[in-house]
Amino acid sequence: MQSASRGFTLVELVVVIIILGILSAFAAPKFINVQGSARGAALKGLGAAVTSAATLANALQQAQGLSGGASITVEGAAVTMINSYPTANAAGIGALLRYDTNVFTSSGSTPVTFQVTAATTPASCSFTYAAAASSTLPATVSTPTTTGC
Repeated sequence: MQSASRGFTLVELVVVIIILGILSAFAAPKFINVQGSARGAALKGLGAAVTSAATLANALQQAQGLSGGASITVEGAAVTMINSYPTANAAGIGALLRYDTNVFTSSGSTPVTFQVTAATTPASCSFTYAAAASSTLPATVSTPTTTGC
């Protein structure tokens, strides 16, 4: 009695390779953009942190009964304020934030622009923080632009 061992024919192997090629052609672009999506999500997270920091600084100044331009101290660091919100520079909003400077960069000028350093187009992977224009308006954080992340 002879047992016949059967393997795959060449045609079957070619069909499987073609199917895998077609699947990878559709799936690969989805996975390639994962880094861009992650950068965009990190940028949105930093935007939320900036908004929270400005709001908390405003609340601290109000709780201490200080005037709109009086500096506050947060964890031993002086934070310059204007119209009850942090100024748009390193001494204001920059003094409140703790972020990885290898991942994000900031312009340091008014308004402060935050960008993702490793983005494809850093200028298109950014948002801005502007100090309060008056005592009746809050500081503004623009909606993050993530097209170049």
